[in-house]
Amino acid sequence: MKKLFSNIKGDAFGGITAGIVALPLALAFGVSSGLGPSAGLYGAIFLSFFAALLGGTNTQISGPTAPMTAVSMVVIAGIIAVNDGDVNKALPAILTVFLLAGLMQVGLGALGLGKYIKYIPYPVVSGFMTAIGVIILITQILPAIGYYPKEDVAFVETFKPKAEEIILENILKEEAGEGILVLEDFKETIDRAEGMTPEDILKESKTLAANNASGVLGAIKVLPQAIKNINWLEFILALATILIIYGFKRITSAVPSTLVALLVVSGVAVGFGLDFRPIEEIPSGLPIPNLEIITGFKLSTITPYIFTALTLALLGAIDSLLTSVVADNMTKTKHQPNKELIGQGIGNSIGAIFGGIPGAGATIRTVVNINSGGKTKLSGMIAGIVLLFILLALGPIASKIPAAVLAGILITVGIGVMDYKGLRAIPSLPKDTKIGPLKVSSEVGIMLVVLVLSSLWNLVYAVGIGLVIASLMFMKKIGDLTAQNSDVKPLKEEAWTDEIGFPEKLKEEVFIKHIKGPLFFGTTSDFQQLAKQIPKTASTVVIRLEKMPYIDQSGLYAMEDVLVDLRKDDINVLFVGLHNQPKYMMERIDIIPDLISKDCLFETFNECLTWVKDNVKDTHKD
Repeated sequence: MKKLFSNIKGDAFGGITAGIVALPLALAFGVSSGLGPSAGLYGAIFLSFFAALLGGTNTQISGPTAPMTAVSMVVIAGIIAVNDGDVNKALPAILTVFLLAGLMQVGLGALGLGKYIKYIPYPVVSGFMTAIGVIILITQILPAIGYYPKEDVAFVETFKPKAEEIILENILKEEAGEGILVLEDFKETIDRAEGMTPEDILKESKTLAANNASGVLGAIKVLPQAIKNINWLEFILALATILIIYGFKRITSAVPSTLVALLVVSGVAVGFGLDFRPIEEIPSGLPIPNLEIITGFKLSTITPYIFTALTLALLGAIDSLLTSVVADNMTKTKHQPNKELIGQGIGNSIGAIFGGIPGAGATIRTVVNINSGGKTKLSGMIAGIVLLFILLALGPIASKIPAAVLAGILITVGIGVMDYKGLRAIPSLPKDTKIGPLKVSSEVGIMLVVLVLSSLWNLVYAVGIGLVIASLMFMKKIGDLTAQNSDVKPLKEEAWTDEIGFPEKLKEEVFIKHIKGPLFFGTTSDFQQLAKQIPKTASTVVIRLEKMPYIDQSGLYAMEDVLVDLRKDDINVLFVGLHNQPKYMMERIDIIPDLISKDCLFETFNECLTWVKDNVKDTHKD
């Protein structure tokens, strides 16, 4: 408890700042999910507070994120579709899936599985993140130009025949459930069909129109129709939001540009009395638990979504633990992965009970918290309290925010969440796999498969397929390499035979690190601890790579990060025994010669030792 209040001033400022930064994103992700701005706000409040209180990363700020919202959209749209387009009717089932995802996260942490989350290949994560960006970007074009399919009379009209057909099918299903045979009592069917009102047909038509325009393909399909019906005021508001977000960053980063855009554009729209479309009304007062999750629970309703709930749990775990690593690097601390998963799971579970969408550790909000002085769990708890205060005190005001402003914010989120590092590497990575007559890069192939399937089909299944392909490709490569190097046996981290005579006077100056085995997505975490093992007295690091026959894209970027950190500390790095495949990969992204010059590559340790004796001086003489 004493530690919790050891940095009250810094934590208060960090938490308040992070809470303010989280506000526009929470509202935007809530609207994007399909449950409205209040769902995003509720999720941010409860997850931020409880994940901070019970989690394993002191400075982490949690809340709705782009990846979690994108998967949540799939859940929400699917359950609403089977509930006749009625959000209120579908809500208990939706929140039950979110609750289940939170409980699964708690289970992952309790079983100690947090340390295994790192076994997600970089190409799968890269393809998924870029797909998230594509989905958000394309689906927000329609609200950004003020087009809502359910309100386009001409578009809705085209679905009326299908709507009548669906209503009649439902009547027949009802009769079958009641034991009424149509052929024996046709009059009953006619009577029920005659009870079908124009309002019923219109409602079903609007549901079909909305479903038809949902997702990436749906948005692209109706885009020509949307452009014909563009609302220029909504478009200008969205465009102004985007321009301020990017433009204000060039002036200063001290104040979040997203918040500035929200306040300025909304203020102008409300102040001048413009005829814009506001977001859905945010309920006033304290959030109320949705007890229908318990009272109306039906296993049959959520059974089709158990795998999706698991995907949400795993995605939230990955998202949160990646942010934890960022926080560790900034604060020079070490997070507790299993405890973090338990905290995230409890936060998401409580958020679901109160009607919030799930989230995870949010990198930008965490960085803002740390840079503003946050150091303990109190900062994340304060961020949640700040959002609760905004809900209670400013809910009616926030309800006047133009929907186009949030669409503009989400477009910038979509652009920002894409993995440009992975996309830029596409032409550089080696074509190491043959598919028929074609030679392709397996890393690029996996990334593109996940990207395309996620964007155009199903996020959940795309990740699963990507993991399977990556695992198969990895097993093949390792099998091939193991066959070529079957005489290599694992060694303990101790001096190798040719290092026994290393000069005593240089042992404080030179640190020798052995890498034994492939450097791939499953070993990068341990390798990145290299920098922490190096004594402060060392001026040179020798990395022995004779037993590292293979490096994948994840390992490549991990190596690059470590080398950049060592260079910042003015530490020379020497490579010994670099194999052809790792060397080729490093040359493709210019690790060689930008970070390791060719003068620092040695075939044998004896050659390296000669260089060390000639160039490294003992600075620790009495």
